Amino acid sequence: MGKIRVLSDQVANQIAAGEVVERPASVVKELLENSLDAGATRIRLEIEAGGRKLIRIVDNGHGMGRDDALLAFERHATSKLRSSDDLLSISTLGFRGEALPSIASVARVSLETRAVEDEVGTMLEIAGGNLLRVEDAGLPAGTTIAVRDLFFNTPARRKFLRSEQTELGHVAALVTHYALAHPDKHFELHSSTQSLLVAPAVANAGERLYQIFGRETFESLIPVAAELDFSRAGLPEPPPWKRGEDYEAPEPGFIRLTGFVSKPELQKLNRNSIYVFVNGRLIRDRLILHAFTEAYRNIIPPTSYPVVLLFLEMPPQEVDVNVHPAKTEVRFRQGSFVHDFVRDAVRTAQMNARPAASFFAALNSVPTLASSLLVDVSPLPGVDPAVFAPNGGLQALVAGSESFIEPQDTASFDLRAPVVPASPGRLSFEGSGMSVGYDRPSVEGAESSVVAVSGGTSEHQPTLNSLATLKPLGQLRDSFILATNEEGLWIVDQHVAHERILFEKILRERKVEQVQRQRLLMPVLVELLPEQMVTFAAIAEELERNGFEAEPFGPRTLAVKATPVGLEGRELERMLEEVLAVTEREQQVENEEARRTRIAASIACHAAIKINMPLEPAKIDWLLTELGKTEHPTSCPHGRPIALRYSLKDIQRAFQRI
Repeated sequence: MGKIRVLSDQVANQIAAGEVVERPASVVKELLENSLDAGATRIRLEIEAGGRKLIRIVDNGHGMGRDDALLAFERHATSKLRSSDDLLSISTLGFRGEALPSIASVARVSLETRAVEDEVGTMLEIAGGNLLRVEDAGLPAGTTIAVRDLFFNTPARRKFLRSEQTELGHVAALVTHYALAHPDKHFELHSSTQSLLVAPAVANAGERLYQIFGRETFESLIPVAAELDFSRAGLPEPPPWKRGEDYEAPEPGFIRLTGFVSKPELQKLNRNSIYVFVNGRLIRDRLILHAFTEAYRNIIPPTSYPVVLLFLEMPPQEVDVNVHPAKTEVRFRQGSFVHDFVRDAVRTAQMNARPAASFFAALNSVPTLASSLLVDVSPLPGVDPAVFAPNGGLQALVAGSESFIEPQDTASFDLRAPVVPASPGRLSFEGSGMSVGYDRPSVEGAESSVVAVSGGTSEHQPTLNSLATLKPLGQLRDSFILATNEEGLWIVDQHVAHERILFEKILRERKVEQVQRQRLLMPVLVELLPEQMVTFAAIAEELERNGFEAEPFGPRTLAVKATPVGLEGRELERMLEEVLAVTEREQQVENEEARRTRIAASIACHAAIKINMPLEPAKIDWLLTELGKTEHPTSCPHGRPIALRYSLKDIQRAFQRI
């Protein structure tokens, strides 16, 4: 008898479940996406025991007839694909037909559904992949699916689940993500003991952000919007020998980016507050995450991460969503172009917003977008309070500490978010005076930003454009510059301010090969470790382009004959030790731009004015003037804040004047 056997459908479904159903949140994701694909505008989820005992989802979508309800639990049965060609342009969240049979093979599932055009609905029960009952029933239009006793027949999988609270947290985060992605739909999430999320439909993503996370988080974000036509993107075509028979030129169609990114003052210790949606699908893509890292390079510390809520829209044929069982990873047809498009849009939004860090924002942490605390958020301006929770506020699952926003605090708050007009190539922020467009295409390796932004920012968002109006008052401990203008009191760190000025100056001069250098009367001999000598050989050319003239003087000694202007003595040695203290692995993953900015940041840091250094009034005036001319006056190249603003309103409030 042969050794090879065909697996039964039940075993095949359980194997598929191992890929699709990792934990209760995986079940919620599949069911939630089915509800959205079904056109539901109201979705209610009920969870018990973290999803182990019960997951019930109720929607008002178009529902199913009896035959479709039975077919839905067959493997690879789907209403969203007809041929293999459809895989190249997927526009729905679900499409494989694996989710329901996989879930039903490891749980007890009941389905209640009725199509809008039918008079009666269908109710069926399945346990462990076996159909137990199917009958007609009087039901409202829409679908209700209940998943009970998850992994009841696969105890090995069940024991790998975390605590009920942990699993509930994953479910809550997932539902919150999709509520953010679909602000025009009503979402509810309830556990056996409390209402975790009640989010009525609102007009746009900005209102949803405010609705769930409150004013403090909303005001720590910057709107981003950009758009470009793929067919006019100037993408370099590969040489004939790399094109292959299946190569196709980019088709007409727009790539759009809208959403919000955090100001430099708002930083997180991990990537858990980065939310990216591609054509409405939540993804975790390394390419996009790297684009954010590049956009925030030399703005926040390399060990910190921003808060991001961005929506990418592009033709379905430009993105392959069929590369991961859980559909959380995608592959872009023009990966390098998408990477540069996102990086430049976010970077330019930061450059043009020039947000000012408030004194209190620097002291207080801002809630993250995933946690397990309830916050009472008051109704939005212009939104009927009747749609909110009975207590007059909206209960939402957010992070940080419990806080309460009073109605009077929101009365004058403007929630207008980016609006995408019908005309291509340019986006505007309605009511804010800001518009974003593309002047020329981005290509891989381009150094200059391609996003052109005009206009200003909302009066609710203080910026560093007012640095030019500052009047210096003096120094605090010969380290911090105190200055004032009509907006309030400013505290400027003189070292990091000068560091930012020098950093951007070095990069400008390096770009046009006009770096100023000073020759030393006598070479400076610097002792290095063997591995540092190897690193020097790898970056010697970049050091030379930044004003250094150095060469080996023996097996472990470096003779420095010329340096960038302002770098000398002990600071020179410290700077060289710093740039040479990189591991071999770091060198391998470091690209040319990262190496260039790392060296420029080190030179600027060691050549800048130090703390505990008295400055003449003229020097202070020069420092503030030059700081106002920089592209990123928000932070030094290593991510530390440059200026803190103690607003006039804060001062008046402290003295009980308002």
